[in-house]
Amino acid sequence: MKRNLMFKVLLMLMVGCFLSIDAFAQQMTVKGLVKDTTGEPIIGANVVVKGTTNGTITDFDGNFQLNANKGDIIVISFIGYQSQEVPAAPSLNILLKDDSQMLQDVVVIGYGTVKKNDATGSVTAIKAEEKNKGLTVSPQDMIAGKVAGVNVATSTGQPGGGSAIRIRGGSSLTASNDPLIVIDGVVMSSGSVEGLSNPLSSVNPTDIESFTVLKDASATAIYGSRASNGVIIITTKKGKTGSVKINYSGNVSVSTRKNKIDVMTGDEYRDFIINNPNATEAMITAVNLYPGVNTDWQDEVMRTAVSTEHNISAYGSVKDYLPYRVSFGYTNQNGILKTSNFERYTGSVSLTPKFFDDHLNMNLNAKGIYIKNQFADTGAVVGAVSFDPTKPVKNDNNKFGGYFTWTTDNDPNGTKASSAGVNPVSLLEMTDDQSKVKSFIGNAQFDYKVHFLPDLRLNLNVGMDYTKSDGDKYVDPTAPGSYGEDPLKSGSNYLYFYERRNTLLDFYAQYSKDFAKQHFDVMAGYSYQKYHYESNKETWYLSRNEENFGERTSMNGDQQPAESQYVLLSFYGRLNYTAWDKYLLTFTLRDDASSRFAKNNRWGLFPSVALG
Repeated sequence: MKRNLMFKVLLMLMVGCFLSIDAFAQQMTVKGLVKDTTGEPIIGANVVVKGTTNGTITDFDGNFQLNANKGDIIVISFIGYQSQEVPAAPSLNILLKDDSQMLQDVVVIGYGTVKKNDATGSVTAIKAEEKNKGLTVSPQDMIAGKVAGVNVATSTGQPGGGSAIRIRGGSSLTASNDPLIVIDGVVMSSGSVEGLSNPLSSVNPTDIESFTVLKDASATAIYGSRASNGVIIITTKKGKTGSVKINYSGNVSVSTRKNKIDVMTGDEYRDFIINNPNATEAMITAVNLYPGVNTDWQDEVMRTAVSTEHNISAYGSVKDYLPYRVSFGYTNQNGILKTSNFERYTGSVSLTPKFFDDHLNMNLNAKGIYIKNQFADTGAVVGAVSFDPTKPVKNDNNKFGGYFTWTTDNDPNGTKASSAGVNPVSLLEMTDDQSKVKSFIGNAQFDYKVHFLPDLRLNLNVGMDYTKSDGDKYVDPTAPGSYGEDPLKSGSNYLYFYERRNTLLDFYAQYSKDFAKQHFDVMAGYSYQKYHYESNKETWYLSRNEENFGERTSMNGDQQPAESQYVLLSFYGRLNYTAWDKYLLTFTLRDDASSRFAKNNRWGLFPSVALG
């Protein structure tokens, strides 16, 4: 019996030993060198065992080393080159070929396009198919986490709310850090619009074809002083020749809070006060006013929000002469904070006809947007984690709209305690804060390739960016947070109006020519842009009297009308020179004049030189 047991143990050890030797024999150290077609080593190429996370990158001499098993496939890749897959071997010499398709791809830059391999500035393009999945209410959602050096941080939890875009860490303390936005050649107005929490929400993300981010001085200098924080160029989708095609896309999303702040329940808070030796009699009386009440204020102000999005588009052409695209979109986004909502209707039309044997290309774009915002008082979020959990949402009072309110004598219909917190649910339910926004972005662009000189192009672009916002914030006269002892000065009604118009005219000439293995691209142009702003604000007291409840009584302060306009005049030019597809030179110059400054100080020159 013992002999059989010893034999089995010895046999298992021998089998394990042979298996280990065989496994060891299967492993190898793979060493290799990665070069391009000119024989130059490629630094930083990715070398990975296919189907695994086992990988490395090439060093400054193009060398690499990693462990692999016999039969593994090694994948070598690098941006701008065709990937290769080779069987694992102790020694590998890899030659990566240029990805000619990738290098011939063009990216949109200021006033034109350029091949990727001819770009000297830092330019990143995101195509529509590369955008983040799911409900994308705002264009910012498309590039979050997609572009190196670009930080997209949500600035508000409001539905449809904007995100702060920071390119390469712009951090001015006194000036704006927002990048310049250009949509289909129209330079958008800077600054926020009251009643519109996100200026970019006026563009439907499903209408966007590409997002191009210009990061450094070489790429942005063509836009002058306004581009100090970078430039984002948005190009929308256009029509295509052929029969009509109809697309529909829809989304339903559910949002909920990720975490809940841990606070005392009503019973825990009661026990804490009652058993606290420092508690006063008034404090003990207060926590026992409503025995058994355990209000979770976070649950009372938050909800699981369901949002929907529907988009339909049709594109095609009329007898191959008139490509077109028409789209309509509807978005309804609820916030997890109760009463907050964002509703948007969008429509766009794009026509791209060509004339004179394709020498004249026209690009006509029109985008209309209607937005309804329902804003929630964010003070309810703070109140939800600090308000007394032993108190109910509503009680028997007739004075404060039925909502529990701290009073000086604990009488539900007594005098409001001035220093006490406000019932967070009342902040939401007794405030109606809404805005309606209408926006239009349109342009007509004419690009003419001169018949007798086909290397010369003339481009004219006229456009407009118009936004109008009307807002109305009504706080009920009996709302605890704005209850006034004077019945004619209780509650409030804040009204505002905002309108801005931005008209644009751009004209430039571009000459592009190849000489042997050298390429010249020269562009010079003129720009005229006029901005007009108009607004008004007023705040009214309301009546709490039964005979005229909720009516405006007197103005709280004065009206605040405002109107301004200014003009920006510019001359600009750019030279791109490429030699032997290796050596690159870009020289950019822009001269801006603004009517905001005195006559002797209106002009500013912004040059840039880049080598590659």
